[in-house]
Amino acid sequence: MSQPQKITFLILLLCSLNITAQYHFSGKVTEEYANGNIYLSLVEDYRKINGVHPEQILNKTRADSSGQFTFQGDNLNKENRIYRIHIDNCTEEEQQTSHFTGHCLNSKEIVFVANNTTKLELPFGFENEMFCRIVSPNERANAFLKIDSLKNDMRFAFGTYRSEANRKVNSKKWFNILQLYGEQLNEPLAELYSYTFLSDRSNDLHSYYVEDLKSSDYYDSLLNRLETTYPNSTYTNQYKAELAADKMLIAPFEDKGLPWWIYLVSGVTIISFFFNLYFLKQLKQTKHISEQKQSLSSQEQKVLDLILQDKTNKEIATEIFVSISTVKSHINNLYKKLGVKNRDAVKSLYN
Repeated sequence: MSQPQKITFLILLLCSLNITAQYHFSGKVTEEYANGNIYLSLVEDYRKINGVHPEQILNKTRADSSGQFTFQGDNLNKENRIYRIHIDNCTEEEQQTSHFTGHCLNSKEIVFVANNTTKLELPFGFENEMFCRIVSPNERANAFLKIDSLKNDMRFAFGTYRSEANRKVNSKKWFNILQLYGEQLNEPLAELYSYTFLSDRSNDLHSYYVEDLKSSDYYDSLLNRLETTYPNSTYTNQYKAELAADKMLIAPFEDKGLPWWIYLVSGVTIISFFFNLYFLKQLKQTKHISEQKQSLSSQEQKVLDLILQDKTNKEIATEIFVSISTVKSHINNLYKKLGVKNRDAVKSLYN
C-alpha cells in the first residue's frame, strides 16, 4: 500500500470511528405539537428530572413536515447520564410565566439514560401516543419507563382501599419491589430514579422512607454502587449529601445512647471545672490573706508568726520584749485587720 493510500485509509478509518461515536436520538410528534420546539436537556440534579428547566437545555430542534425530529452529535458524556426530551407549544411570552416554576401544562416529555454512543428512537405508542416508548440497543435507556410502569401499578394498589392498614402493607411491599427492580436493571441511575420518587418530601411515602432509612442497609449499598460506577458525578455527590442529611435528621429519634467517649470527655470536663473553681477560690483567698498580712505592722506580723507557732501571750511578750498588755493590744489590732475573732480563726486562715 502506497503512502497516499495509507493516509486515505487512516482518514476514512477516523471518520468511521467518529461517526460510530455519535449519539442519535430520533422520534415523532403528533399534529398537536407539529409547530412546537423540541428540546434535549441534560439532567444533573435528579430532583429536577421532570419539568421544564432552561438551564438544563443542550439543544433545540423542530419536527419536519412528517412530524419526525432528530438530535445527533458527539458532545455528550461518554458515561451514562440522565437526559430529557420535551416539546411545548408555548410562545416566548408564555414561557416567561408557565416555565417559571419548571412545570408547563403545554409540554410533553420523556426521560432516559444515554451516553455519547446511544442510538434510540421514540416511536408512537398505543393510540398514537408520543413519548411513551423507547426503542434502543442500549437496554438501560428504557429503565425509567419500566420504573414508571411499576409506579402506575403501585398507585393502583394504593387506590384500591384508602385505609391505613392498606397503606402500611403496600408501602413495605412497593418499597421492596422498586428497590429490588432497580438493582436488577444493573443501572444505579435507575435506582436513583426510584429513590427520588420514594424519598420525595411531598410524597405520601416519605414517612415510610424515613422509617426504612433507620433499619435498611439498601441506601448505603446504593451509595457504594454510585461511587463505583459514577465516582465523580453530580448524582453521586448529591445523593451522598442528601443521605447524610437525612441520617442526621433521624439520629435524634434513635435511642442508641451516646458513644462511651462522650461520657468520658463529659466527666473529665466536669472534674476539671470543679478543680479550677476550687483552685481559683484558693488563689483568691490566698491573695486576700496576703494583702491583709501586708496591712499589718512589723510588730503585728511578728505577733502573727508567734501565734501560728502556738505561743502564749506571755511567751510572745518575752520573744518581742514587750509587756503582756502590749501583746494583747497588738493581737486585737491583728484580729480587726484579718477579720477574725480568735486565735483558732487566725490559724485556719494560714493552714
